[in-house]
Amino acid sequence: MTDLSPQTRLALLEAGLDPAAVADLVRRALEEDLAGGVDATTVATVPESALSSGDLVTRAEGVVAGLPVAAAVFDLAGGAVLTPVVADGAVVAAGTPVASVAGRTRVLLTAERTALNLLGRLSGIATLTAVWVSAVHGTGASVRDTRKTTPGLRALEKYAVRCGGGVNHRMSLSDAAMVKDNHVVAAGGVVEAFEAVRSAFPGLPVEVEADTVEDAVRAVEAGADLVLLDNMSAAELRRAVAAVAGRARLEASGGLTLDTAYEVAATGVDYLAVGALTHSAQVLDIGLDLAVLAASSVTDAPVDADPSAV
Repeated sequence: MTDLSPQTRLALLEAGLDPAAVADLVRRALEEDLAGGVDATTVATVPESALSSGDLVTRAEGVVAGLPVAAAVFDLAGGAVLTPVVADGAVVAAGTPVASVAGRTRVLLTAERTALNLLGRLSGIATLTAVWVSAVHGTGASVRDTRKTTPGLRALEKYAVRCGGGVNHRMSLSDAAMVKDNHVVAAGGVVEAFEAVRSAFPGLPVEVEADTVEDAVRAVEAGADLVLLDNMSAAELRRAVAAVAGRARLEASGGLTLDTAYEVAATGVDYLAVGALTHSAQVLDIGLDLAVLAASSVTDAPVDADPSAV
């Protein structure tokens, strides 16, 4: 496998993604697909000298996310070049070319599924996020993700949420604290749990989950920066907003649907926590339409047992 191109590395950095982490993920995905062997169909049918170009084309309307990640796949599979036609975050119709690719045909075909898996997954998250953002437009509330992400893909999936107009919650367990019901049970109460975290990590942002308006007020009076209002009705959310009176940010969570999103957002909360953005997004269908530019005879294709040859 080759390395990331300077252009891809820069695009990943500009997207807020770690090039080394993306490269590691992509290498593992490509290796998973080859399983220590070769792309047998491609090696048998495509001459080594064949060159191709093609377009990555949407089969449905959606929001694009992950083009720099797809570029990394083609880079690392053998140095094929992906050139974006649109930018991540663009809303596109079905049939829209979102990027072009060019290089050795073997490389393009071997990289195709890995690139499309990642691009389609991230674009699906961005598309669903945009639907939620549109649903609460005009309320002042933001749509926020959770840690309900695919293991190993969190940074990419949270990037996709940003592409769709959403905002990120904490990236990990260490960059912010969140006192949930089990922490409350273990500590002996909402205030006790909050104070324990504040004492152990004085500079860390702390969010506290509250099941009642009274618990929300207690958390705020103890000094909580953010209160998660769990499974509350719209009426309870309005009561909590009035009781907190701007002393902390408020996040509605639990049982949220697109049908109720506007009503919940209109209560005055700051955020809607929507785990579905990452755990239930439908992949955006994107395909590779390829055209062979130059090739020798198919019978000249060597059957090479070295995975690096494809």
